Amino acid sequence: MTAISAGSRSSCLPPKGLDISLAALQRQDPYINTIVDVASQVALYTYNNRANEWEKTEVEGTLFIYTRLASPRHGFTIMNRLSMENLTEPITKDLDFQLQHPFLLYRNARERQTL
Repeated sequence: MTAISAGSRSSCLPPKGLDISLAALQRQDPYINTIVDVASQVALYTYNNRANEWEKTEVEGTLFIYTRLASPRHGFTIMNRLSMENLTEPITKDLDFQLQHPFLLYRNARERQTL
């Protein structure tokens, strides 16, 4: 299980800021065509079953939710401020979400196999 903790949410970026962000995302994935929503500061945690606790990862930064012109049609990316490794996750039927304010928990097919 993975959790995203959102510090502040901002879907009202100025158009210039959205254009720059969209261009940066398209360098990673040219099929991204629209930013749907943005959270300006999030941190990614993973759940350690053995220790029975949440562990903060080295991924934190801005969360972008977007649409794509190819399958899968939606996805999200955390533009990591701590390293060059961004987190990108396609939104598919294999992704389970659960909202536990202020956290968004999700599990993907890879994590199902390793838990």
